[in-house]
Amino acid sequence: MNDVVETKVKITDRKLLSRLFMYAKGQEGKFVLAIFLMLIAVGIDLLLPILIGRAAGLLDSDVIDFTRIIYVLIAYAICLVISNVTLYFQSMILQKTGQTIIYKVREDVFSHIEKFSANQFNNVPVGKLVTRVTNDTNTLNELYTSVIINLLKNIFSVAGALGAMFLLHKTLTLYILLLGPVLLVISYIFRKISRRAYREVRNNLSDVNAFLSENLSGMKVTQIFNQEKKKMHEFEDRNAKLKKSSLKEIFVFAVFRPSIYVIYISALVMILWFSGEAYLGNFNIIKEVITIQLLITFIQLIDRLFNPIQQLAEQFNILQSAFASAEKIFSVLDTEPEIVDCEDSIELEKIEGNIEFKNVWFKYKEDEWVLKDVSFKINAKDVVAFVGATGSGKTTILSLIVRNYDIQKGQILIDGIDIKKIKISSLRKNIGQMLQDVFLFSGTIMSNIQMKEESITEADVIEACKYVNADSFIEELPNKYHEEVRERGGNFSSGQRQLLSFARTLVHKPQVMILDEATANIDTETEVLIQDSLEKMMNIGTMIIVAHRLSTIQHADKIIVLSKGEIVEEGTHQELLKKRGQYYKLYQLQYQKKEHKSLKEVIN
Repeated sequence: MNDVVETKVKITDRKLLSRLFMYAKGQEGKFVLAIFLMLIAVGIDLLLPILIGRAAGLLDSDVIDFTRIIYVLIAYAICLVISNVTLYFQSMILQKTGQTIIYKVREDVFSHIEKFSANQFNNVPVGKLVTRVTNDTNTLNELYTSVIINLLKNIFSVAGALGAMFLLHKTLTLYILLLGPVLLVISYIFRKISRRAYREVRNNLSDVNAFLSENLSGMKVTQIFNQEKKKMHEFEDRNAKLKKSSLKEIFVFAVFRPSIYVIYISALVMILWFSGEAYLGNFNIIKEVITIQLLITFIQLIDRLFNPIQQLAEQFNILQSAFASAEKIFSVLDTEPEIVDCEDSIELEKIEGNIEFKNVWFKYKEDEWVLKDVSFKINAKDVVAFVGATGSGKTTILSLIVRNYDIQKGQILIDGIDIKKIKISSLRKNIGQMLQDVFLFSGTIMSNIQMKEESITEADVIEACKYVNADSFIEELPNKYHEEVRERGGNFSSGQRQLLSFARTLVHKPQVMILDEATANIDTETEVLIQDSLEKMMNIGTMIIVAHRLSTIQHADKIIVLSKGEIVEEGTHQELLKKRGQYYKLYQLQYQKKEHKSLKEVIN
């Protein structure tokens, strides 16, 4: 189910790095400056052991020259100040650069997700997509702000420390390098195990976010059916998996870091032992006596050698996490949207509203046809209604008109043009949709109706609300059109939300309007207002209605009756009643208890 954004093909580290560096384009100058500052810091850091060794050598002299020692200490202090200043500016440059890059990554991921089809959203838990845009992009932040530069810094530090050690004493340095193969083997094993651990953590975190997104939205249903304990157990299972994988990740690093430290201590012990044996004359390979100055300088350089290696372990840890997140992000970016514009698609500024289905076949799942050879024509400015039992294909037809899905066979035309040859943005701009489940965003009534469209003024919004009777309740609110809208519009009734939906559609001036069960859940208080609004809107342009309430569609120019994906009847309200077919039965069932006159009188 999650294959849309959970690709099984793993991207190589080289390709991941290449794609991640692509996002750093335009920021090269800042990275070069940061590297330059880093090189200054590395050079000073390698100079400090020499100064400490020099101070120790002066103290070991027969005649101690305190003036020279003070000069050495002053030089040491100046070096520390310069090092810290360069590190500060380096950090500031990288933080700003990193945030700029992450901003771009987030935009790209969100923009790409917006292109997914309705089917793709149905197949992917929203919580997983949220994780990609938030958690995974945040994980990448450290890659750009610290890891890349510090990896270079530590590599240069290791190379510089080894170079200095060779210059001071080749034999001792070669003995230190005997520990190199052990270090390489440990690092290789850690790399393999840690990547798997990080992938597991990212997957489990996505599962938890997806579970929370779904169940917090459906909490009312959980409480209605008294399922809190069951849902809690389900959450505990997912939470336990996340905890287990996180502990595994921590354990892997907890083993690796001390292993590096053990090698570091082994190197110190080896140097001290060799130096001691050489001083006593018991070690033939090292002939010369090792002075205090050389020994202290060498020990300091060993610290400069292994401390970066330990930091490399931490950065490698972050790098594995970033790579695991990058895999998830690029799996989203590599998922092709199912509904896309064709190469020669055209832009339509305005449409007349003529719609035609020619032998349309459509299915959501293999071998389960929802529409079977459906053909009909809707003339511009007409009001056409679709009726039929649940699952007959009414809502599917509306979804196909705006290309939420693409058909398998046949053709859909608007003003004689195949909709596959019209740009998706242009098509949807000219078609207004009013759905049964009205979605309102957090913000104000004004922002929900304008939908960030700069060309729509407050006056336009007020006019639209008056036209659809939404002003009847808006004017009674404390802040009127600037009244706060809570999440999903929870502070408004279903009828009020529907009126706001009508206003939102109307203010964008579509040539075709779609109503999908838009009157199904209205309350009695606003029913009259909504019916009046619908009658007004029917005069604006082409209107396509799906409704269970047949009273809503009695004045439609054409009513199309669907059954099991096929058109079984079509005509006006009166024509269909006279046929005494499928529509007649639906009407009879709906009105047999509340009609004021006989069905015969209605027909005649």
